[in-house]
Amino acid sequence: MTAPVVIIGTGLAGYNLAREFRKLDGDTPLVLISADDGRSYSKPMLSTSFAKGKEADALCMAEPGAMAEQLKAEIRTHTRVSGIDPGHRRLWIGQEAVPYRDLVLAWGAQTVPVPVEGDGAASIFAINDLEEYARFRAAAAGKQRVLILGAGLIGCEFANDLSLGGYQCEVVAPCEQLMPTLLPPAAASAVQIGLQALGVRFHLGPVLTRLDRAGGALRAHLSDASVIDCDLVVSAVGLRPRTDLAAAAGLQVNRAVVVDRQLRTSHANIFALGDCAEVEGINLLYVMPLMACARALAQTLAGTPTSVTYGPMPVTVKTPACPLVVAPVPLGQTGHWQLEGQGADLKMLCYSAEGQLLGYALTGDAVKEKLTLNRQLPALMA
Repeated sequence: MTAPVVIIGTGLAGYNLAREFRKLDGDTPLVLISADDGRSYSKPMLSTSFAKGKEADALCMAEPGAMAEQLKAEIRTHTRVSGIDPGHRRLWIGQEAVPYRDLVLAWGAQTVPVPVEGDGAASIFAINDLEEYARFRAAAAGKQRVLILGAGLIGCEFANDLSLGGYQCEVVAPCEQLMPTLLPPAAASAVQIGLQALGVRFHLGPVLTRLDRAGGALRAHLSDASVIDCDLVVSAVGLRPRTDLAAAAGLQVNRAVVVDRQLRTSHANIFALGDCAEVEGINLLYVMPLMACARALAQTLAGTPTSVTYGPMPVTVKTPACPLVVAPVPLGQTGHWQLEGQGADLKMLCYSAEGQLLGYALTGDAVKEKLTLNRQLPALMA
């Protein structure tokens, strides 16, 4: 009997790879293993659905049974892999050995834990999957005040969405501006002003040190001695690629699981893509690179070795209070920024010394220029 292609993970990476693979190979046995309930959904919707009043079930695009039929695959839900044995091409689920022809790691990234004192720490929600979104929605029913930890992309998206959903949001983050690793200061200021117009309050600089229950609510103590009363806390302090199982199996890991341009790990029959993969030193936690990787890896698994390429990879941040698109400057490159526009409508362009456009940040009406600018950007990985 032919050993299956096994994919660990049923998020956007795992399911999109399975779909692309089945377009090319309808016969090779396919097994997907999921630590959660295996429903198909789009993770970016988690930070944009409160304003639309959508429950978790409304974000589900297909149940695992329907996905199994569509993909001609076995899907094992609520199942955790306990170990990987590359030498014998098998993985372990407890005492059960599961053989594979090829193994794909698509298990994503985990939320960074928030160390905090007090008896309210269990009331911090890190909304990284559909099940956690469902738990948060249930907890938020009838509540009004939400404290958001983190002023990065996800924190700002939640602040915008929850505000539109009728909640009073306060954002706490140990930084001087919003999205400090993604935006130049002027663009960050434009987004902050837009969110403040919705009623969002920002506390930039301090961190949460203690969270106590106070009756039916919570009391948050910050490192600058200020206190915020709230009903719920959302943690959006960042994600960390999952690497523990890969490292234990002897695979090369750095920030994420290290793979080559064919998404092959340091072991020939194990591949990785999505948030958990570092492709030639690049680890991008966005949808566009994930889709490029799914298409390339499907070709490789179907018998046509294919190297992934990354064109320009602009990121659309879902903050309708101040529309934002950013093409980050590639790692290792530096340039000078030019600013055009005023108010909420800013066009910020970063050029190399030779005059090559390296990246941009567009806010407000300036986002309309993204397609024109994309044509001027170099490929991120040709």
